[in-house]
Amino acid sequence: MPGPVYTSFMPKPRNRQISLADTPYYHCISRCVRRAFLCGADPVTGFNFEHRRQWIIDRIKLLSSVFAVDLCAYAIMHSHYHIVVRINADELKQWSDEEVAKRWMQIFSGPLLMHQYLSNASLTESDLKCLAELFATWRARLGDLSWFMRCINEPIARMANCEDDCTGRFWEGRFKSQALLDERAVLACMAYVDLNPIRAAMARTPEQSDYTSIQERIERPHNSCLRPFDSEENSGIPFNLKDYLELVDWGGREIKHNKRGYIPAHTPPILARLGMGAAPVLDYLSRADQSKVAALGPVSMLRAFARSIGQHFVKGQGLGQQLCPERA
Repeated sequence: MPGPVYTSFMPKPRNRQISLADTPYYHCISRCVRRAFLCGADPVTGFNFEHRRQWIIDRIKLLSSVFAVDLCAYAIMHSHYHIVVRINADELKQWSDEEVAKRWMQIFSGPLLMHQYLSNASLTESDLKCLAELFATWRARLGDLSWFMRCINEPIARMANCEDDCTGRFWEGRFKSQALLDERAVLACMAYVDLNPIRAAMARTPEQSDYTSIQERIERPHNSCLRPFDSEENSGIPFNLKDYLELVDWGGREIKHNKRGYIPAHTPPILARLGMGAAPVLDYLSRADQSKVAALGPVSMLRAFARSIGQHFVKGQGLGQQLCPERA
């Protein structure tokens, strides 16, 4: 009689979890090792690493100005951070080789050959062939979510280890990514990210939520590096900023862990326009396990996304059915 068959579940390569044909929007999360308070004030040891949260924001903003990646939302917590990004493949295609090189060399030194090219030095045919390969590599990386996250996390880890006079991991393994397959998923996930400090009892209102994109949008609505709102989606997130602020304020007021099914009287009209029920949205905003699903959206789009990344199934169909029901 044959013995049992064991299947090894190895982590999938990140490029098997991203499908720009299905969506350019992704929610990413990185956690500190052991989920320790390595980015804030540790109540056990008394050490305060609050300044590291600003390190992360500064690094994210720098890289969003270099990569073809638009920053939509962020929240920097004590032991982890969330970002919602949009990979801008169309913008990447428009960059010249020279712009690609200059952008990449804002964060890496680059080889001598590239410096010679940018200074208009005379180059051989062999040199130009090497440069063409380098341009192609750098262009691909500047639109790659894994490289974006790597360029955030590695310098922060080195800075923290230097400050602590130690070596070893600062971040837990790989970052988590979640595909946001339609505008309802983007809206709900951005609100979820912006409301993290309120869910964690670190703030009482969105405007008091430090190290979040919602605070930045409130304080600097016209002077921010965040991707803007644009109800026509010509050049921004496909919503009105006023509607989004109303949704986040409503969600922050109504998050009650013991009353997830509570439907408030003054539900934001944007939910009705998008066909989203108030109770499922509140349930989603108060969840602790939201990041465990690989993608968020209607069930039909989840199934198409699974096929695109070479899987038979992706988690989150129950959540997608509740939060993003199929449209008639």
